[in-house]
Amino acid sequence: MLGDIWISSELTAEKFGITEIKLSSLRENGILKPGIHWKSSPLGQKKPWKPKALYNIKKCRNIINKFYFEEKYNNAA
Repeated sequence: MLGDIWISSELTAEKFGITEIKLSSLRENGILKPGIHWKSSPLGQKKPWKPKALYNIKKCRNIINKFYFEEKYNNAA
């Protein structure tokens, strides 16, 4: 069940058709909120100062779709 909700940045980016860099940017700029849209992965951390993020695919869907719809709309105007 955990794997159905929280997935890696690679799979999240692929699922939404964006790059991992754009996904990371959404997180770093506060569009994706910690604990709601993403969390640090506790598994297999070799470098605890740079943990990998896991994304809640269900919570991210609306935010990412809305963000990219507005970006495309604003660029077309």
